Amino acid sequence: MPAAAVCATPPWCRSRALSEAVLSAAPARREGATGEALTAWALGLPAVLAYLVLLLLPTLAAILLAFTDYELGAPAFAWIGLDNFSELLRDRGFAQALRNTVFYVAVVTPGSILGALALALLIEAGTRGRTLFRAVFFLPVVSLTVAMASAWQYLLHPSIGPLNAVLRQVGIDGPAWLSSSDTVMWSLAAIGIWENLGFNLVLFLAGLTAIPREMYAAAEVDGAPSAWERFRLVTWPMLGPTTLFVLTITMIRSVRVFDTVKVLTQGGPNRASEVLLHAMYLEGFTYFRLGYSAAITLVFLAIVLALMWLQTRVLDKRVHYG
Repeated sequence: MPAAAVCATPPWCRSRALSEAVLSAAPARREGATGEALTAWALGLPAVLAYLVLLLLPTLAAILLAFTDYELGAPAFAWIGLDNFSELLRDRGFAQALRNTVFYVAVVTPGSILGALALALLIEAGTRGRTLFRAVFFLPVVSLTVAMASAWQYLLHPSIGPLNAVLRQVGIDGPAWLSSSDTVMWSLAAIGIWENLGFNLVLFLAGLTAIPREMYAAAEVDGAPSAWERFRLVTWPMLGPTTLFVLTITMIRSVRVFDTVKVLTQGGPNRASEVLLHAMYLEGFTYFRLGYSAAITLVFLAIVLALMWLQTRVLDKRVHYG
């Protein structure tokens, strides 16, 4: 007779039956967990392979090449240690590219953020045409950079460009915006602000929409009747997470400037508009010095990582996530 039938009443018998049931169900649970794990790996395998092949392996290859004298097409290469980096310290062209990149980031980042915030406040305060204005200002983000650069090349042309034509109407001789060392970086920075404005605008509009309307009413009751006071006490603190994200993304996008420089100036005149990515491109695919180009790449990656560290370690602590 089964033990469960003989000892159905005593507690020790019920515990024994429960233990037997748990032990019999354990293999089924293990099989189910194994199947779920295999399914998870099968679904995640394409992403893992893409990460390894498209990101991790090229990064490791660039790190290794930075310590070699490898040239494109050469049958062999030699390990030269830190010679590429010591050459970077002596290279005036690299120093100029680094200064131009810092200047570009320093102008484009605050210009595009403040401009996008002002436009977002104006659009959010309006009652009509919100969708139209969002689409108009977001147009540069979805447009082809090469096509837009060609349009800017026409607009800034010293003789036939509309901008200088307008300036001549008021008695001002417009400069050669893209051909003068004094104005080329300012011109590229203005184009960069125009490119980033729409992207930042959409992010700020999303942040403004998430702010509860009741907070503005409460601020007005508490003695903040003016629009500036409501912005200072409610809007700006509540936009902290959005502003932090916009700041980080804009700085990284600004450091990565390449398309407009390549199409409009090719780094000229006299390297007055040379930037890091364009210098890396020239060294690697024009002069075929892949080892030296990889060293510039590591400097570029170090700058990007420094910006990410600035976000996570410094600025993030001052943001209010209410």
